[in-house]
Amino acid sequence: MTVHSLETLTFDNSYARLPEVFYAKVSPTPFSAAPFLISANRAAMELLDLDPAEAARPEFAGVFGGSLLIPGMEPLAMLYSGHQFGVYVPQLGDGRAILLGEVTNGRGERWDLHLKGAGMTPFSRDGDGRSVLRSAIREYLCCEAMHGLGIPTTRALCLVGSDDKVYREQIETGATIVRMAPSHVRFGTFEIFYYRKQHEHLQRLADYTIEMHFPELAQAVDKYARFFAEVVQRTAKLIAHWQAVGWSHGVLNTDNMSILGLTLDYGPYGFMDDYDPGFICNHSDYNGRYAFNQQPYIGLWNLSCLAQTLLPFAPKEELKAALDGYQTSVDRHYHNHMRAKLGLVEDRAEDEALLQELKSLMVGSRVDYTIFWRELGTFSSDAEAKNERLREHFLNPERFDAWAVQYRERLQSEQSRDEERRIRMDRVNPKYVLRNTHAQGAIEKAQQNDYSEVERLLTLLQQPYTEQPGMNSYAAAPPNWGKHLSVSCSS
Repeated sequence: MTVHSLETLTFDNSYARLPEVFYAKVSPTPFSAAPFLISANRAAMELLDLDPAEAARPEFAGVFGGSLLIPGMEPLAMLYSGHQFGVYVPQLGDGRAILLGEVTNGRGERWDLHLKGAGMTPFSRDGDGRSVLRSAIREYLCCEAMHGLGIPTTRALCLVGSDDKVYREQIETGATIVRMAPSHVRFGTFEIFYYRKQHEHLQRLADYTIEMHFPELAQAVDKYARFFAEVVQRTAKLIAHWQAVGWSHGVLNTDNMSILGLTLDYGPYGFMDDYDPGFICNHSDYNGRYAFNQQPYIGLWNLSCLAQTLLPFAPKEELKAALDGYQTSVDRHYHNHMRAKLGLVEDRAEDEALLQELKSLMVGSRVDYTIFWRELGTFSSDAEAKNERLREHFLNPERFDAWAVQYRERLQSEQSRDEERRIRMDRVNPKYVLRNTHAQGAIEKAQQNDYSEVERLLTLLQQPYTEQPGMNSYAAAPPNWGKHLSVSCSS
């Protein structure tokens, strides 16, 4: 494998070859103060075949801090629209992000380099086009935390800071993050051309997306319907995984939905601490539209918006058939995840009742979601075992005892062996997740020019299922104040 310097990265800017109606050509706006590297993600650099030593060069911070362009980059801001909190907004677009270009690695994989916090674009509306250090840290860490959990997501290449002042609720310092994905095309990218009745551009977008990312469908007579069916299945699988790990996106507008089924746009997200099906992580979501237990429904609602955009090219019946399969797919993937979290191998109908009773117990006792599932791996199926450590999570331990009898019988019915089961469960029940308290701790240190916590969390969260020496404090429940940290769309 050839290892590249910044200047020898292989660019193939397919999106820039589309007509300019799809984007606006614009270069990043440099910070007034010199940008500096806060963190470079070696795992993401390897995806580009980029030599890790390049991160030490001042040019690295210059390029990804918006001050320099390298050969092959053709920066542009992507155009899209979308439904925000259920209301259609006719034009959005990259208001603070710029697609620098598309890098192809030696394995033929394509990676967008999307610079967030790059300054104003024609789509900035009343914004300044900047990201603050706080929000950039949150996105940088959560991209890699989700990847570590095995959840499809954009990746994070690096985090670059500046001493430039950015005005939000308070004065903060600016930062940029480079996120990577095979594509940043969204549901909203399709919506804008549909609602503008520009069907020729809409078809061009659909053909481009299929050719670049679903090539196996390119020659099919019914390629648009089959493309949509694939997006439905990817979205169902993605959201089922969110539900299994207890993660909430916070702002599932159609412009924040990836056409590839990736987790996209990390704003007011949150991993649940205490189990609460109605968990709302975005304090701006006054009506709970994007509450944790609403995410599967919102996924369907957003897919319906996408289906509408394809009506000019695909039979309504075929699009509806794909939508009709969504909930079944969500349920199937979620059930498979939860069966694995319970340590069960065989798929049985009665397992749903076992799971629902456990979830009822958890919500009634405000049980820490991540800790409990990890500790469930220690459950002893011995008839005399009291499982005191697990009982302590519940306000009504006797009710847990009754559930434990059912669970023990279920394990014994498939000849489950405790030690083997624990190994399996530890592979799917993470010990570490990015709690809001962790992110806040990294932010507060970074605001004092100490970036060690960013690096520590990045390393930790890349292996969330593995016991890591000296890191037990990151697996503990947060203090009460930490369970109610306020995050918003600017977070």
